[in-house]
Amino acid sequence: MAERRLRLGKGPARGDQVGPNPTDRAKNGTKRGVPTEAGGGPVAVALAPANRHDSLVLQDILEAVVVEPPNPLEHEQHLCLDKAFDGAPSDATARVFGYEPHVRRIGEEKLDGAGESRHPARRWVVERTISWLNRCRAILTRWDKKAENYLGMLQLACALLWYRRLHQLGT
Repeated sequence: MAERRLRLGKGPARGDQVGPNPTDRAKNGTKRGVPTEAGGGPVAVALAPANRHDSLVLQDILEAVVVEPPNPLEHEQHLCLDKAFDGAPSDATARVFGYEPHVRRIGEEKLDGAGESRHPARRWVVERTISWLNRCRAILTRWDKKAENYLGMLQLACALLWYRRLHQLGT
């Protein structure tokens, strides 16, 4: 019965939001967009096929943010991005959402007068959060066929991260 349904085109054969991964022998994969706050807590999650460029996913990521930013007239909102978001479309998208984009390439850090790095790059904050999410086995390997189910698991894992952070703070 399920094979017949798939042959008639009434459902996805291998799941939605899946595409050939350009870095892994074109195996099907999913890209997770996870913006974080300064301490590494996730504020949103967005899904896209693995073959979609990061700059095209930025609008979906910023629309998924669940925390309202403070008044932009009082506090300017900064958005630290990596090299994949370098370009006019990504800058325009970030500015439409009220963020000041900062794109630093690998090896490019703020240097003082003596050539020493003053402030380390902030890319590791997001990478650390994604590593925390990868501790959940159901997220590391996508077993869900529907994107909604996988997105729900990611959101549950993000809520669990926040719970653990607040529990460690003792509040």
